[in-house]
Amino acid sequence: MTGIGSGLLVLFLCVVKTACALNASHLRGHEDYVQFLLASGVARTPPMGWNSWNHFQCGIDEWTVKSTADALVSTGLAALGYKYVNIDDCWAERNRDQMGNLRAKSSTFPSGIKALANYVHTKGLKLGIYSDAGYSTCSKTMPGSLGHEDQDARTFAAWGVDYLKYDNCYHDGSIPQQRGEENPAKWAGQLGNSWRTTGDIKDRWDSVTSIADINNIWGRFAGPGRWNDPDMLEVGNGGMTLEEYRSHFSIWAVMKAPLLIGCDIRSASRETLAILRNKEVIDVNQDPLGVQARKLRSKAGLEVWAGPLSRRRVVIVLWNRSGVRAPITVGWREIGLSPSQAVIVRDVWKHSFVSKSVRFHLTALVAPHACKMYVFTPV
Repeated sequence: MTGIGSGLLVLFLCVVKTACALNASHLRGHEDYVQFLLASGVARTPPMGWNSWNHFQCGIDEWTVKSTADALVSTGLAALGYKYVNIDDCWAERNRDQMGNLRAKSSTFPSGIKALANYVHTKGLKLGIYSDAGYSTCSKTMPGSLGHEDQDARTFAAWGVDYLKYDNCYHDGSIPQQRGEENPAKWAGQLGNSWRTTGDIKDRWDSVTSIADINNIWGRFAGPGRWNDPDMLEVGNGGMTLEEYRSHFSIWAVMKAPLLIGCDIRSASRETLAILRNKEVIDVNQDPLGVQARKLRSKAGLEVWAGPLSRRRVVIVLWNRSGVRAPITVGWREIGLSPSQAVIVRDVWKHSFVSKSVRFHLTALVAPHACKMYVFTPV
């Protein structure tokens, strides 16, 4: 890195002006900062990668990070855009050194973070790290960055860190906006590239559905360089069915959420990898238009989600959150098309065309907790 924060992607669970803001202190308003974020070239589309917390929590070490980086490459995930290898909580010693610097835990990261970043970079990947806006992190196993914001930002930059996840435990009781609460979607885009909109995800169906509903509220605040984050993916961790995981991945993709894998990809099943490697779904998430899809209709657990894509296309998800198989219909008017407009309908999970000339509406029979995901291209 050539300077502090130059190319550092920042995810805020809370926000204190750290790495990104150091290079942008002269910027006067929100639009100036949006232009700064875009000019940096970082997060023009939602970031993709892997994060250690959902599967490993505090059981993380240097070897796990290195072997996960290797697996991202060997499984083909890196080639699809999964570039960030993000270490979550518990990576540092309990106490800072005599100069007040954070130190990697010698028992689990004996080579240090700089050497680990160098290893990850040799794979063509980027390294992410975790800190907190309080006196300690959420695990209480390492110091937070409160009072050391500039110092820690400089440390991360010197180590070659590319991504910072910044949490919000054990703060000093400062006013909510300073510690990153009270609707960060409305203002965190001035400070970082993404922000959490919800509480922590769990590997359960009810967690996925409730988080999707909350994240849906904030759709208008997302866009290139600044993204709503409904938390990491649980796909492959074992708490849901394959259909539920496909729904989870589909909704995160159309909501333009960061796609951060949360399972152990070194031992991921063929079915898990098939979900995570669906290029057509990934392409929707990474579409350059960068508009978050929204829920258009919900009745008795049967939902229609839709959003615009580049080249006049539209993405549609027919999501059955009920416990019984049921038909779901989407009409052209509710997605902003003329009823007589002919469209090519592509099923992105079956990788096939449903039809090359559909008008007025589309109906699909959807299994319980499953979804159908289509891309419409006007003819």
